Amino acid sequence: MLYLASKSPRRAELLQRLGLSYRLLDVDVPESRAQGEGAADYVRRVARDKARAGWAAVSGEAGAQVLGADTEVVLDDEVFGKPADEADAAAMLRRLSGRTHTVLSAVVVVGAGGEREALSVTEVRFAPLADAAIQAYVATGEAMGKAGAYAIQGCAEVFVEHLSGSYSGVMGLPLHHAARLLAGTGPGLPGARSAVSG
Repeated sequence: MLYLASKSPRRAELLQRLGLSYRLLDVDVPESRAQGEGAADYVRRVARDKARAGWAAVSGEAGAQVLGADTEVVLDDEVFGKPADEADAAAMLRRLSGRTHTVLSAVVVVGAGGEREALSVTEVRFAPLADAAIQAYVATGEAMGKAGAYAIQGCAEVFVEHLSGSYSGVMGLPLHHAARLLAGTGPGLPGARSAVSG
């Protein structure tokens, strides 16, 4: 059985697209960047911690494996987590306005055979955003609970001038990377092993 160690409804929605049956695990791990820790190392570590926390709960189950993931928005080596409030969300969007930022999305799969991990790196450029547009977006409530204060699959998609990388990774789970990891470690993707090999 595959388990998704995540509270994110977006990750659950994305994982369903792979056609695999799975169960959710509610894990709670600290998400704070250590002093001197690189942004990519931080995202990998949090994803790993989630997967390992989930694995600790189901490791006695034959055939179990756990997928953990973490996604962060990075600008000038600063990790933009989830906004604390609407003012924080607006401040983040003002900083992202007219600039290119990086979205790092790490995936870790843990099972009896060990751990596998992958990191998706996506460059996203926002168009210059008028303050009125930022305020209107924040007022929708969509910015809350999202890394970088935006949901690319929602109203914020109109902000994106250019994207290079994984769209699903920006949403929270890079499906190509997840599919490759799962195809190599456990329950195969129906008809998809050859499609994701190589």
